[in-house]
Amino acid sequence: MFFETLIGCDDLHRDLGDQRLIVVDCRHSLADFERGHRDYNAAHIPGAVFADMETDLSGDLVEGRTGRHPLPHIVTFTDTLSHWGIDNSCQVVAYDDAGGAIAARLWWMLRWLGHPHVAVLEGGWPAWCAKNYPTRSGQESNPARCFKAQVRPELLADVDLVAAKGKDAQWCLIDARGAARYRGEIEPIDRVAGHIPGAINLPFAENLDKDGSFLDAKALGERFKSALGEVPIDRTIVYCGSGVTAAHNLLAMVHAGLGDAKCYSGSWSEWIADGTRAIETGPGNA
Repeated sequence: MFFETLIGCDDLHRDLGDQRLIVVDCRHSLADFERGHRDYNAAHIPGAVFADMETDLSGDLVEGRTGRHPLPHIVTFTDTLSHWGIDNSCQVVAYDDAGGAIAARLWWMLRWLGHPHVAVLEGGWPAWCAKNYPTRSGQESNPARCFKAQVRPELLADVDLVAAKGKDAQWCLIDARGAARYRGEIEPIDRVAGHIPGAINLPFAENLDKDGSFLDAKALGERFKSALGEVPIDRTIVYCGSGVTAAHNLLAMVHAGLGDAKCYSGSWSEWIADGTRAIETGPGNA
């Protein structure tokens, strides 16, 4: 049985050692880019390889044009997946220590490249450790395989589509950042505060319960259905600061059975790279 949204620690523990299972550690800190790798080397789920948010899951930043975490070139990322031992038949499990906020990026990227058999570990590293399941230290690798991308362009929105549809009542634009950042009251990372005109605010952190696990599918469905109203999922676009945590909302929607919305991967940091683009502050449509 393949897992395509979330997987529990017990299921992952049961399947450790399966040749078709690839586990990827996605831990990352915006405050310290090296911390994730240090933590991985100190202890990780047995067999896991490490995905670096800044180098493996992102491409080259072009000042004044791209967001902070542009998508890597498809050929480059395909080579990375192959190097990790992933081909088109593997079950991939991604985890982090941030409620899935980083792991969901890998989940979405694999779906974008046509690989549905990928899941995020429920509760992540903290949940694994809480169960006293085994860990390992040091670097690990897998025999290389050949991943072949089957790109799904309908999962991606570019800045032109966002500019054209942001205020269109037939579309829904969702900002996944925290409410204070959406309103423009604070901006700890980017040089301009606010949100894209027409966007509503559904913070990704509210997909989680107090223990850091995803709400059940019914609760997630109610959350997003209430926001979308009559707008279909394929006319829904999600963004965040740099295209990373937006994937958490995308994962939540798929887990709720709503289907695949689009990711504006450039997100707020790309939107504001061009100073002529309009911005809004305040409660907006939150």
